Amino acid sequence: MEGKEEDVKLGATKFTERQPLGTAAQSDKDYKDLPPAPLFEPGELKSWSFYRAGIAEFMATFLFLYITILTVMGVKKSPTMCASVGIQGIAWAFGGMIFALVYCTAGISGGHINPAVTFGLLLARKLSLTRAIFYIIMQCLGAICGAGVVKGFEGSQSYEVLGGGANVVNSGYTKGDGLGAEIVGTFVLVYTVFSATDAKRNARDSHVPILAPLPIGFAVFLVHLATIPITGTGINPARSLGAAIIFNREHAWDDMWIFWVGPFIGAALAAMYQQIVIRAIPFKSRA
Repeated sequence: MEGKEEDVKLGATKFTERQPLGTAAQSDKDYKDLPPAPLFEPGELKSWSFYRAGIAEFMATFLFLYITILTVMGVKKSPTMCASVGIQGIAWAFGGMIFALVYCTAGISGGHINPAVTFGLLLARKLSLTRAIFYIIMQCLGAICGAGVVKGFEGSQSYEVLGGGANVVNSGYTKGDGLGAEIVGTFVLVYTVFSATDAKRNARDSHVPILAPLPIGFAVFLVHLATIPITGTGINPARSLGAAIIFNREHAWDDMWIFWVGPFIGAALAAMYQQIVIRAIPFKSRA
């Protein structure tokens, strides 16, 4: 019997034979919730890992804007949607890049790539205010550089004619419609981030950490399918800011407040829902 139990322990789950394998295998003892991050953590400023994480956020957001805005430009250039990847292709570009970049950077910076995600995690005390501000600055700088490289490829005239990938409330919709779309869309994204990275689910479902980037990217894809016709889909203030700065046209700034206020409200609502409603439910193993 000892040999059989040892064989089970050597597996990925590391449970004895008396415990059921699978999603119900863990017990309460396997779950450890991290303490809330301090609001201010000056010691981080002396750590290389702090700056490395910021660089990772910069690079990820740079690559995110580069691929996605180039995709938008390609669709705008085509005479018909059928001759391009269309709205579905744009949605896949945004969702697919988030999937890839979260996978690449999650172990370094947490893979935020979005000030709204950073803000939501800050409210949930998952990171310090010091780190949150640094991340948001690096995300915005990365977005500006990414959009700038796209403009360099396309040329100023073509870039401006094609709209620069800037977010605006489209014709036929009110500013209230745009704000609502950004709030709900960001709620979906940030709620998915919380759910996919929840430590309780980590303890209960051993496959969740491996799959975390997939539902996050898929949420971005679905939100884009729904709201591209309304606002072009922001749900990421850095993405909206970077495109607007490089495009640099007055109408790109008219609705900019929507693409900051909406995502921040959506992120705050998602954080409140996750922390007050979902996390208030006691964790009980079925084992």
